[in-house]
Amino acid sequence: MNKAEIYEFLNNQNIRYEVTEHEAVYNMAELSAVSLPYPESDAKNLFVRDDKKRNYYLITVKGDKKINLKEFKQTHGTRHLSFASENDLADIMKLTPGAVTPLGVLNDDEKKVQVYMDKEFLESPALIGVHPNDNTATVWLNTEDLIYLLREHGSTVHLIDI
Repeated sequence: MNKAEIYEFLNNQNIRYEVTEHEAVYNMAELSAVSLPYPESDAKNLFVRDDKKRNYYLITVKGDKKINLKEFKQTHGTRHLSFASENDLADIMKLTPGAVTPLGVLNDDEKKVQVYMDKEFLESPALIGVHPNDNTATVWLNTEDLIYLLREHGSTVHLIDI
């Protein structure tokens, strides 16, 4: 799904959302220069894979948090982790660098990607800001609605403390 298809999908699912259009951003530093209505709810997403290229993970945390892949590996019992390639990103989630988002998991027809989401997104106001499969906008939606959509798609979603 592209950006327009994501909006149509959210509408068809009766999911309430708000959109902030902005210049293309490729990392959290660039996003911090954009005026966002809910910066405390903005998500940072890392698409990683294990060393055998068998397991893929999307780690979604609050934008100001750091993710230590070695600690993540130990805590969640994975093999050694590294960033997935641009080709893996395109092949599995049909995304480009800078547009990594949990909504991209909806493009993962084989359900290869496991989502690990920071539980903190469930705390008030329970809002999460993610790209709509395009890095020129941020979609703000209820965190539980996002989790519901991913699970309905058949994706595995783990809620974790990071």
